[in-house]
Amino acid sequence: MLYKGLTEHVLNTSGCTFKNYSLPYFISLKLNIYKRRNTTNVHTKIRNKIMDVDTVIRNGHVIDPANQTDGIFDVAIKDGEIVTVGSNLQVNATSSYDATGYIVTPGLIDAHVHCYQYATPLGINPDETCLARGVTTIIDAGSAGATTFMGLRKFIVEKSKTRVRCLLHIALHGLAASGCSSGVDGGESDTLAVLDEEQCAQCIEENRDVIVGVKVRLSYTICDKGKTENEAFRRAISVSQKTKTPLMVHHTISYVPTQKSLVPNADVGCPIDMNPGDIYTHTYHGYMSTIVDNESKSIYTDVFKARSRGVLFDVGHGAGGFNWTVAEIATKEGFWPDMIGTDLHILNYDGPAYDLPTAMSKFLHLGMSLNDVIRSVTCTPARAYSLDTIGSLSSGKCADITVLKMDDCDVMLEDSVGQLRNVRKRLVPVAVWREGLQEKIKLPEVWPNPEAQRRSLKNLPNQEVHD
Repeated sequence: MLYKGLTEHVLNTSGCTFKNYSLPYFISLKLNIYKRRNTTNVHTKIRNKIMDVDTVIRNGHVIDPANQTDGIFDVAIKDGEIVTVGSNLQVNATSSYDATGYIVTPGLIDAHVHCYQYATPLGINPDETCLARGVTTIIDAGSAGATTFMGLRKFIVEKSKTRVRCLLHIALHGLAASGCSSGVDGGESDTLAVLDEEQCAQCIEENRDVIVGVKVRLSYTICDKGKTENEAFRRAISVSQKTKTPLMVHHTISYVPTQKSLVPNADVGCPIDMNPGDIYTHTYHGYMSTIVDNESKSIYTDVFKARSRGVLFDVGHGAGGFNWTVAEIATKEGFWPDMIGTDLHILNYDGPAYDLPTAMSKFLHLGMSLNDVIRSVTCTPARAYSLDTIGSLSSGKCADITVLKMDDCDVMLEDSVGQLRNVRKRLVPVAVWREGLQEKIKLPEVWPNPEAQRRSLKNLPNQEVHD
C-alpha cells in the first residue's frame, strides 16, 4: 500500500512538521480548503452584486457633518431609509436625481416653529411653509399646553407630511390666545394658576413619541407685568428636570436679568440658571434683556458661562428676535448659534423670517462656515431633541434629504427690526425627500419683501442695541 507508512514517520516540508497524520486527514484537509475557497467566491459575488434601490441622488456635494462627510458622492435610498453614501454607486435605481452642482444634506430641521394652524394666532401650515422649502422636520415651540396638546397632535402632527415634534408649554393653554410678546399687554403666563407642573409632566409622559421638551416665555408683557416671570421659569425648569427633557426659554423684554450680578438680590438669571442641554432662543434680539451690554458693546459674561455649562443657543429669528447689530457684535466674539431656528409663524413667513434657508443665508453672510450652518440645522438639533432616526445620512436612518443650491444675489435683506444688510449669497432649496418620497419645492413669491421690511421697522424704537 502506497500510503501505509505515512502515519509512522514525520514529514518535513518547508519548515513545517506533520506527525502521525493519516491519508484521510489530508483528504479532508483538501476538501476543507476547497470549501473555504468556494465560500470566498460566493461572498465576493454577493459583495459585487448590484443593489436594487428606489432612488439614487448622484454627483452632489454631500455635506453631512454628523459623519464628517464633505465631498462629491451619490446617495442611495430604499424603503424610506438611507442605504449608503459613496462614489459612483453601482445600483439599479427606480429613479435617479442629478445633483451635479448642488449641495446635498440630511433633511433640514427647524428647531423653532409655530404650526398650530387655526387654533392659535401664530400657527402656520408646516407643509406649505417648511417642507416646501426643504425642511423635513420642525419643532413646534410651545404652541400647545397640556390641555390643548391633543388638538395639535390629532390635527397637525398626525396629518402633516412634515415631521412635527413639539415642546409643551408650561401654561396649560399654550399660545391659544397669545401672539408675539412685544407690544402687548397680557399673555399666557399672567396667572400662576395655569402654570401646572403636574399636568404638564403627565402630558409629556403620555406623549413621549411626539413631545421632546418644555417651553416657557419670559417677557414681563405676558407675565403679569413681570410678577410671574421668576415662578414661571422655576416651574418650567422643574418639569424639564422631572421629565428629563430640554427646556427652551424665550427671554426677551424680561425683568429676569441676563447678567445676574447687575441686579442686586436677583433670584434667578437667564441663561445662567438654565441647565445643560436647555435651549436659549431669540439669542440675537436687541430688546431689553439682550445678550449684549450696550455700553461695552460686548456679550455679558453670564452668557459665555451658560454656554460653557452646556446651554445651547438658538437663533429664533421670528418677527422681532433677530437684530443684525447684535448678531454682528456676538459673532465677532465667536458667539455663533448652536441651532438656526426660524420661529416661523403667521407674522413673518412672508418676511422678515421667510424660511429656514433664508435664516441660514443670513449666517453665511455673517461669516459662519457652510459646514457649521448645515450642522446647526441637522445633527445638532437632532441630538438636542433626541431625534435618533434623523440628522445624518448614515445607513439605516430615515431618508430625509434636502438638496440646495448656492445662488449669487445682490439684495438688501432685513433683520426683524428693519435694519438692512447687503447679502450676496443665498441658499435656495431645489429638492427634498421625506422618508424616501420626493416632495415639491415652492419658493417665496416675493424675496426680499419690501412690505415686510417696512413692517419690521416698527420694532426699531424698542431696541436697546441697534445701528
